[in-house]
Amino acid sequence: METTADSAGQTPTEVSAELREAVAAMIGAEPDAIAPADNLIHLGLGSLEMMRLVNRWRRDGLPVSFRELAAEPTLDAWQRHFDTVAAESGEATA
Repeated sequence: METTADSAGQTPTEVSAELREAVAAMIGAEPDAIAPADNLIHLGLGSLEMMRLVNRWRRDGLPVSFRELAAEPTLDAWQRHFDTVAAESGEATA
């Protein structure tokens, strides 16, 4: 999960396409159909799917918190959490 500015100029606070696509695949929706502030649970994302995503991201080296994601289930909130976790992970390894 990319959390830093990339060559296309994406800033850390923007919802990444990868995040949007991962969630869309879990709920069977088109990525563009999910607004950054939509409640993902109301769109059909269950706790099991959320845990699968968390496990995938942890395997990829991003130590996200299921509790944080469940507390505010929107793409915007998740991206902020990823940005925070990535920054903290970078500080811990620096």
